[in-house]
Amino acid sequence: MIEMPDAKQPAGVFLDARVLLCGGALGTIGLFVLVAFLWMVPKAHERETSAACAGLRSSPPNPALCPAGGDCRFPLAAPDFTALDHNGKPVHLSDFRGKVVLLNFWASWCGVCKTEKPQLNAMADDLASKDFVVIALASDRTWTDVLLALVDALASNVATAEGAGKDATMKDALAAYRQALPSGVPFDVYLDRPAGDDNIGQIAASWGIKAVPESALIDRRGNIRAYFVNKRDWKSPVAETCLRSVIDE
Repeated sequence: MIEMPDAKQPAGVFLDARVLLCGGALGTIGLFVLVAFLWMVPKAHERETSAACAGLRSSPPNPALCPAGGDCRFPLAAPDFTALDHNGKPVHLSDFRGKVVLLNFWASWCGVCKTEKPQLNAMADDLASKDFVVIALASDRTWTDVLLALVDALASNVATAEGAGKDATMKDALAAYRQALPSGVPFDVYLDRPAGDDNIGQIAASWGIKAVPESALIDRRGNIRAYFVNKRDWKSPVAETCLRSVIDE
């Protein structure tokens, strides 16, 4: 049997004021904890990346990358740029937003870059995915020099097309590249032409670079998370740890 309420008692729900105060306090604390957690997560990622890349000897930010009068610490916004692909089509760094980018500044005339390329090539092949790309930005004036440098660095033991020497034409260089590297390379290569008599490309110079190789690790939001002056062994475990600390965020 369902009992009917006493007609003399008003219907409704009554809450003790102390319960309301306690519940409100707990809600405020919970909100504070949530906000603190959301604030701490990216900071934890930054510390993890910093620690992971410390073993790879990440360098302090180049002053040219720092905002005027601002905080010069990573993460720093990577300056956008326009480079050229092998068809002369402009490509922007911002085109890769949403991917983690390892931007490698190099040049055909750089002997240290040549010794770094095999490890860079192997790492790019191992980690290639929709979330990660390696960009090799060459401080060179012609694609002929770039293509022959890639052949020399990655397939020097392969007999190349006749005529692919110092006075090679673009046709010679393409023939040599296709013969030596029929599957291409697992990284994107773009041209950064120097101005005037300079050796360093205009984009590299705008980043404050005076010698190559140098590399920047850029996250999905377009922020530089680590920077490396001179060559690195990109196939080493510490390099993979550094790169994955950003890729896996």
